[in-house]
Amino acid sequence: MSLVSRQALRIREVAERAGVSPATVSRVLNGTAVVREATREKVLAVVDELGYRPNRVAGNLRRQQVQMIGVVVSDIENPHFTQMVRAVEDTAYLKGYRVLLCNTDEDPAKQREYLGVLIAERVAGAIISPTEPDAPEVSELIDHGAAVVAFDRAVADRRADAVLAANSDAARMATEHLVGAGHKKVGFVGGLAGIETAAGRQSGYEKAMSAAGLVPMAAQGGFRAEGGRLATLELLGRGASGLVVANNLMAVGALVAVREAGLRAPADVSVVAIDDPPWAELTDPPLTTFAQPVRAMAAAAAGLLLGRLEGRRARPKRQVFAFELRHRGSCCRPAVPSRRGGAVRSNGSRNRKE
Repeated sequence: MSLVSRQALRIREVAERAGVSPATVSRVLNGTAVVREATREKVLAVVDELGYRPNRVAGNLRRQQVQMIGVVVSDIENPHFTQMVRAVEDTAYLKGYRVLLCNTDEDPAKQREYLGVLIAERVAGAIISPTEPDAPEVSELIDHGAAVVAFDRAVADRRADAVLAANSDAARMATEHLVGAGHKKVGFVGGLAGIETAAGRQSGYEKAMSAAGLVPMAAQGGFRAEGGRLATLELLGRGASGLVVANNLMAVGALVAVREAGLRAPADVSVVAIDDPPWAELTDPPLTTFAQPVRAMAAAAAGLLLGRLEGRRARPKRQVFAFELRHRGSCCRPAVPSRRGGAVRSNGSRNRKE
């Protein structure tokens, strides 16, 4: 049964219970004409009683208006998600869809509220980077006929498609990059506890350290710049000569912390970040990163969503993208401990504040 047919049946059910015509119910729900207040209240009371959410997608189909796609991201200030939203919007617009953007700030309550809005708006589909992967609203969205693609982080409902990155591999390779340059004390600036990307990246770091016979040193930065700064200062205080930073916002804080400590990269401490922000080449020295192909991932997510909406595919699909090393100037000269407990540069000169 089509969306329009299901919508018509629900409208007739509301009309029968309210004792009015289906046309009157439509006018109340759409606000397209003046209806007496008493009638409007009677209709809305029945709508509440039935738990009926007006299907705006079906209404759009009847009126030949554009359909909406929801995009739910965890932090719109993160360049990673800014690039993703732009790429999705470009693709969706060309196909006649418009994007409704929701920013959750890594807050499960805010995510639930926004997903409720998407359900009420009856979006055609949604691309979601979840803070709470097992939120019941994700399943409810799918139950209401929306196509759902998880981006960057999977959701619990296996009916959703997923576009993910090989996070554990990226952190492992970043750590191996520093260990291979001779660093023995490699610190890890981690993300937010309970988040899939954070757990995957820390796992990759720990695997590489274990394989090298080295002791892991991790501090949590919460995926934010200030958290990255504080975590980096902690790790530098513990003698870290190399740093793996688990996202681009924390990399900002890490570079600030290195400067605050009176150190220079890579002479005193080497820095490798996961994610490749637009400013990575503008720092002094330019930042070495493991880059996630964000635009390619976003295009894949939009393609999976449109494939569902256009009826070209029914089974869920999972795509995993690899990271790419972009070696720049922020690594990888190891700092060698001096007999006095300070750090000595690889050319033999001691650390000094500059």
